[in-house]
Amino acid sequence: MPTEPVNDRRWTTLASETVVDRWWLTLRADHVRLPTGAEIEEFHVAEVPDWSLIVALTDDGQAVLVEQYRYPIDRTALEFAAGIIGEHETPLEGARRELLEETGYVADTWTALGPCAVEPARHTNYGHLFVAQGARRVEAPALDETEDLQVRLVDAADLVGLVERGEIVHGMHVAAIFWALHRGLL
Repeated sequence: MPTEPVNDRRWTTLASETVVDRWWLTLRADHVRLPTGAEIEEFHVAEVPDWSLIVALTDDGQAVLVEQYRYPIDRTALEFAAGIIGEHETPLEGARRELLEETGYVADTWTALGPCAVEPARHTNYGHLFVAQGARRVEAPALDETEDLQVRLVDAADLVGLVERGEIVHGMHVAAIFWALHRGLL
């Protein structure tokens, strides 16, 4: 995780109630006091596991994406392979596993872009972003029964265009593209 800055504006938790408790999500309703003395009686916090995201690139300049339907926004979108980091996995181990499971690809060279708070206004988790170069298909994807996605290869030079055309809409995936561009990896 990133280094915590010195912070004198912390909120004080006066009470906390668990509203939902599942393996992949705990939703709390906290009663908090702000440094100003104001109180918020019901501030919802989603405790969600960290996950890894992989900008996978083939040697011939293709980006490995997945196309899948996203129920909350009621549309199909292009994304990179990504998923929850297992309990005993490092972010890189989770990234390697997710790339193989969702796409059937492995990669030779891995570069960590870093962790990003996914949605720090309400969520506790981080997304760990990676670029995987030298990606190549070694097997068919191994999807679980709740995954319905298709692997799509696109010209890596068109990733920004896909964002501009609204085909890549997930904010963390957009961030990964621009971070990889900034680092000279795309």
